[in-house]
Amino acid sequence: MDAPVTPDTLPAEFVADAAELRAIYGQPSVLAGKKTLRRLDKHCLRFISLSPFVCLATSDAKGNLDVSPKGDAPGFVEVANDTTLLIPDRMGNNRIDGLMNVLANPHVGLIFFIPGVEETLRVNGRARIARDPATLGRFAVNGKAPATVLLVAVDEAFLHCSKALRRSHLWGEDYRVERRCLPTLGQMIADQIEGGPDAETAEAMVQHSLKTRLY
Repeated sequence: MDAPVTPDTLPAEFVADAAELRAIYGQPSVLAGKKTLRRLDKHCLRFISLSPFVCLATSDAKGNLDVSPKGDAPGFVEVANDTTLLIPDRMGNNRIDGLMNVLANPHVGLIFFIPGVEETLRVNGRARIARDPATLGRFAVNGKAPATVLLVAVDEAFLHCSKALRRSHLWGEDYRVERRCLPTLGQMIADQIEGGPDAETAEAMVQHSLKTRLY
């Protein structure tokens, strides 16, 4: 077994600048280099309409990062036009890390996934947080509107090849694990919070939230 990595055993050589990094990797292929779009085309629109899951990356003014998963029925991200997306913010844990970041730094990154499809769609843009009743009402489910809606002005979009999902076998059974291989979320959080609720209480809180705060 390899020795554990510590600060004292880290590699001595690190990439110093962009020129050195490009020398390591070479130039992107013609397809990779020219596929970036400034507007959502028909293929991007179709991809978003089929996607039930997107990861939202944000950063605060100091560069501290956050990535938040967003999920709902396929097409829950609405395409207002070919340069504008609307993303409802459903009930969560009220940490609102990503939304606080948007207030400090509007730049966001999105990766859309479709179960069973190995390619992904990447969208980068600038976001604002909408709160007007008309916009919120468009995304009501079971009579419950989201607290806010993220309006994203698209700067660039491009499809990403399947290598990562093929390596990970994400939609296959190869690496699927039984849920019981990990403790419950309540147990893990109880272990992490000193002086917090016990595991049974924490898990009851988690399950109550799942039953009452999906929408």
